[in-house]
Amino acid sequence: MLNNECSWPRELDALVASPEHHFLLFENEFVRVLEVYIKPGETTNIHTHQWPATVYSLSWSDFTRFDPNGNILLESRNLKSPPPSAFWTEPIPPHTLKNIGEKEIRNICVEIKNR
Repeated sequence: MLNNECSWPRELDALVASPEHHFLLFENEFVRVLEVYIKPGETTNIHTHQWPATVYSLSWSDFTRFDPNGNILLESRNLKSPPPSAFWTEPIPPHTLKNIGEKEIRNICVEIKNR
């Protein structure tokens, strides 16, 4: 069950909109744990991450995040350094993500549903 704190439609939830890149590992009323897997050259469908999350990066690759209109929101090659292996993120509005690197992107996201 998706108890959406944000006003984004359910059909944009990562598991619904981009199931080939987001996999449910565990869910209860407090957390939802996703595995994110994006091969080099692949682009996700437009989706959201409606809850804040702790992200653990198993494999890093450069990426570009776009808004639904194709505008660049984030270009990882412009970061001063790759993020640490674990980091915090607030909810992410509708976006696509393209793996522009040579390695897979593989993350474990622990979304906090009720805070």
